Amino acid sequence: MAEYMSYEEYLANVKKGILTDRGNCPVTPLLTMLRGKWKTQVLYEFCVHDRVRFCQLKKDLPGITNTMLSTTLRELESDGLIFREQFNEIPPRVEYGFTEMGRDLLPVFYEIMRWGFKHENEVLAGSVD
Repeated sequence: MAEYMSYEEYLANVKKGILTDRGNCPVTPLLTMLRGKWKTQVLYEFCVHDRVRFCQLKKDLPGITNTMLSTTLRELESDGLIFREQFNEIPPRVEYGFTEMGRDLLPVFYEIMRWGFKHENEVLAGSVD
């Protein structure tokens, strides 16, 4: 099926149109999940930390409000990309981490990183061709 298509098969087939079983562009669900200023930055922190607490995320993401971080974490959890584990301790402790589906994004982030390094100067200069 399309999800196991090689890159070469993708290049050969994309001009014909590659659609999901529902007739959609196959990248739309992920791009929809990643919409917003903070989601990719929060997910990057999960690449850095295997498991992380709210206060560490807040520290690592200057400028994010508690409300926005909470909302972002809830949405990423709802989308199945991260998990939330609450420990019944005093004081209460909550940790977050990648789910298996979230970990499947690591090769995607790697390729986006490569693209970013390759085109960084063009993007920063605003002269993307």
